[in-house]
Amino acid sequence: MRILPAVDIRGGLCVNLVQGDYAEETVFSDDPVSQAVSWRDQGGELVHIVDLDGAKAGRCCVEETLCALAKARVNFEVGGGVRNPDTLARLVELGAQRVVLGTAAHENPTFLKKAVASFPEKIVVGIDAKDGKVAVNAWVDVTTTEAVDFAMRMEQEGVRRIVYTDILSDGMMKGPNLEATRKLAASVGIPVTASGGVSSLENLSALRAVEPDGVDEVIVGRALYLKAFSLQEAIAVASGAA
Repeated sequence: MRILPAVDIRGGLCVNLVQGDYAEETVFSDDPVSQAVSWRDQGGELVHIVDLDGAKAGRCCVEETLCALAKARVNFEVGGGVRNPDTLARLVELGAQRVVLGTAAHENPTFLKKAVASFPEKIVVGIDAKDGKVAVNAWVDVTTTEAVDFAMRMEQEGVRRIVYTDILSDGMMKGPNLEATRKLAASVGIPVTASGGVSSLENLSALRAVEPDGVDEVIVGRALYLKAFSLQEAIAVASGAA
């Protein structure tokens, strides 16, 4: 299992939200690029970048940051506000290893099909769920779509990875929703990246137990910033070396 350290960006700052609430924001760094470089230097093979402004605006708001990351040779995936082919192509051009489609994947099936056809290895669909239902538009709107059903549909569309976030767990430091994560991962045959709620090394050990169901990556943010454990410790536990 691989650890993906997170860098959430809003207003040019490295921040963390509680349950996606923009009013519940903690600023952890005024230099997202340096933070991402630090995660890389500590062993992070892939940094998870979230463009929080882009998620609301429906367009990329962190292009300058991504350019700097590419120059610094930081491997990254990025999501937030990717709603059209031009934005997607630009992010790939800027060096994104993977691009996460969330709202667009749910609301624009035509774009999703074209995205998967154009960049089959780079497209990841982010499924953000609240009480089992898919949420879109920066988690503001909760749909009637069941997260598990949507995951199965994405697999049928040729998507090769899902990032699953349990919104009620995100930023709460109370542990991930293991059962919901396991249920979704077990419903599809493609790998799943778990996100939301990791607060301890014990949580990572628990997630390793659902690795056979298809959860092979975990995104960790707030716990690393609060120094609940180090990235090196997380990598050791996730890999089974500790």
